[in-house]
Amino acid sequence: MKDLAQQDIQGHDVPPPQRAPAAQGAERLFVEHAAWVGGFVRRLGLRAPEEIEDVVQETFLVVHRRGGYQPGPARPRTWLAEIAVRVVHARRRAVRRAPTPDEDAVGAAPSGGGGPLAAAEAAEALAHVQRALDTLDLDRRALFVLFELDGEPCDQLASSFGVPIGTIYSRLHAARRDFLAAYARITGARRPERVRDRP
Repeated sequence: MKDLAQQDIQGHDVPPPQRAPAAQGAERLFVEHAAWVGGFVRRLGLRAPEEIEDVVQETFLVVHRRGGYQPGPARPRTWLAEIAVRVVHARRRAVRRAPTPDEDAVGAAPSGGGGPLAAAEAAEALAHVQRALDTLDLDRRALFVLFELDGEPCDQLASSFGVPIGTIYSRLHAARRDFLAAYARITGARRPERVRDRP
């Protein structure tokens, strides 16, 4: 005889209750994603290492206050990116000062067997990309970086930033248009190779 808890009122079998996926705590998220958050906010235009460190710490304090990441439609990185963008916005409102371009914010030029000339060319190309990124407002830049450089899909961006996917498409379209125009002004080139054709 079946347990009554396993049957509904009409006698049909009821599946056992599903356990919700466990939340990821702030400490685990920090260990797994702090370096990525630091690189992300560098690409948003922060240059000073102490400022980047402060934003990373503030981001994970918010994560701690929210009780960590609860699995849902957004992935941990896009969820963290949305928090980091809010922290950067808050800091900029409080400080109201322009960042100083003392280091390349897209990333270090790849080292390897190309020699000094190849390393210099790669560093110059990255500097051009960063200068073009710096022309975008913070929100468009964040979406552009997440989509174009980190490969995050549009549905994840929509879930993380709490906007319809059509809004993500239109913001990415505008960001790409403005980025390509800025890149062309800076370099005289038609477009950088890393930009994807469409979301």
